Amino acid sequence: MNELNQKICDEFAGLVVRKDLVKTVKGNAIVPSYVLEYLLGQYCATSDEASIESGIQTVKEILAKHYVHRNEAGLIRSTIREKGRHKVIDKVSVSLNDKKDVYETEFSNLGIKKVLIDSGTVKKHPKLLVGGVWVIADIEYDHTEDKDASPWILSTIKPIQMSHFDYDGYISARNKFDLDEWIDVLVQSIGFNPEFFGRRSKLTQLVRLIPFCERNYNLIELGPKGTGKSHIYSEFSPHGILISGGEVTVPKLFVNNSSGKLGLVGYWDTVAFDEFAGKQKRVDKALVDIMKNYMANKSFSRGVETLGADASMAFVGNTEHSLPYMLKHSDLFDALPEKFYDSAFLDRLHFYIPGWEVDIIRGEMFSSGYGFVVDYLAEVLRHLRNQDYSDQYQEYFKLSSQISTRDRDAIHKTFSGLMKILFPQGGATEAEIEEILKFAMEGRKRVKDQLFRIDSTYADVNFAYSNKAGQELPVQTLEERQYPNYFSQTVGEVSDIGMPEPDIEPVDVSSVHQRSQPVSASVSELKEHHVTYAENQRGVSYDKLFGPYLKGAKHITITDPYIRMFYQAKNLMELLETIVKLKEEGEEVVVSLVTVEDESKGEAQRDFFAQIQNTMFSVGIKFAYSFDNSGTQHARHIVTDHGWKISLDRGLDIFQQYDANDAFSLSTRLQTHRAVKAFEVTYIKVD
Repeated sequence: MNELNQKICDEFAGLVVRKDLVKTVKGNAIVPSYVLEYLLGQYCATSDEASIESGIQTVKEILAKHYVHRNEAGLIRSTIREKGRHKVIDKVSVSLNDKKDVYETEFSNLGIKKVLIDSGTVKKHPKLLVGGVWVIADIEYDHTEDKDASPWILSTIKPIQMSHFDYDGYISARNKFDLDEWIDVLVQSIGFNPEFFGRRSKLTQLVRLIPFCERNYNLIELGPKGTGKSHIYSEFSPHGILISGGEVTVPKLFVNNSSGKLGLVGYWDTVAFDEFAGKQKRVDKALVDIMKNYMANKSFSRGVETLGADASMAFVGNTEHSLPYMLKHSDLFDALPEKFYDSAFLDRLHFYIPGWEVDIIRGEMFSSGYGFVVDYLAEVLRHLRNQDYSDQYQEYFKLSSQISTRDRDAIHKTFSGLMKILFPQGGATEAEIEEILKFAMEGRKRVKDQLFRIDSTYADVNFAYSNKAGQELPVQTLEERQYPNYFSQTVGEVSDIGMPEPDIEPVDVSSVHQRSQPVSASVSELKEHHVTYAENQRGVSYDKLFGPYLKGAKHITITDPYIRMFYQAKNLMELLETIVKLKEEGEEVVVSLVTVEDESKGEAQRDFFAQIQNTMFSVGIKFAYSFDNSGTQHARHIVTDHGWKISLDRGLDIFQQYDANDAFSLSTRLQTHRAVKAFEVTYIKVD
């Protein structure tokens, strides 16, 4: 185990589980992950491999013997009758029979109803009355001649969900982790390997948790298929429910006027709508109207009576077009059904998760490390719904006075939710608070920018905040930075939405050899400047970043202490490919690499460089390398013999991880289709 996994196990003993074990034990049991993780937490909450193997077998045996498959319900009922008693795992709900003044239980998969349960158990586990709970129950069979009496007898019942937890212990343990560690703990608890995600991508994953810890929070995520949009709402928490967006009705969601029975918003912390997008979907306009009122005012009407609820709403769906296409021809809400494509409805959304930034889930992205038993984290988040952290930025920052009350409320709710998730104990630094505040503002700005495109009556808003020094700091969405030319335009007037290049003309690498002008002639036109790129930005390549400054150089020196692993050597090879494209056919270029020898994999590192040397020699690139193992080598830069130094804060390692083995992925073949890490480049003229 790595250091973080060991720390998780030590500080949260008995409350964590190795995340890859869920798939191992699930088999064909159609049970939520939180049920499986509860069982694994009972038998596998250890780092000892032998104990884990034993625990897995125990959990598998429990599921095989006691989990009720619906198609085997008749066999299980027969078993109970023949044996007189049998233990089952099933979802149970309880209702009050007011005519008989008794509580009656219904077993979802087993298919038996009107099983009596004592009021003490119901008081101890009130969730039985509001949607049902997964349980392990002993059921007995005793036939009677009384037609009104049920032969089924509930002997014992134990919820397979956490009924209480030590919040003070949670806060105390949280204090043992710094912010980076804590974010990784939460990402692993969701089920992902944090090594495959950058900081911004991790925060995007954690925003999906806000509806569970923030009352009446309205979230939307639209993006490509396969990014795990609905996973959190279906598998993560017993306090959330995932429904198909096209199957919900007003009585089901809010209240049944004829019976007076409260709908889903009265019983669940989060109601998520799956497959919410689709222009052709038929939607009841009455549902949209009552939903608009509920999302704005936390209440809805039943005849003359007004009822309130605190369920959060999450809407997830697939987009039909690429991001640039939507920006040029429509807007980011383009995929929604017509009835929901309503500016008043959309204005109620507090945050828009940019689904196009979320990677399609690959097998290696799932975690094999330790994370919370999700039911434990679900209870923590539910406890935090009673708290408000929305004002914790006001000691350091102030929102622009132009930001409307509705925009301000949205920013506050997202900020509060993320602070609860990341800093339940408080104590965030000014820089940490600023990062969360900017992220919260960006999510709301994404909504407002699209409303401005959809409905011209919306006023343009200056999304900015000021620090204690009074300096105003504007906030931009990533797509605004990546495709800036459309933001001042209305749909149909956009002529070019591409990324702006630096102050220089990019090199046309395809036509270098056809130019009669000497290749070095344009070097004098280059300017010193500094460029910053945001995490998840696309459209970046070595050709664009370095090409203009490397063109015409005869000797190029690359200094980067981290050219050690295969992917780092591959980055170097791609930079050399850029130099090959720029070089005149009859010329040679010397490229010198200064790096640090890897202590454990130095032989493989040398082998990478030898292969690069052999390949490059035949095309006129003389590649040489040297090791500086003095321990003082930290700078990363590229220096040319014709007067330019390119300072790189991340070296050549600017791209996020992608599946290099997927021959049919554009990320593998074209750098401009890869998401980048946050990085900066400075171009300096030297003598």
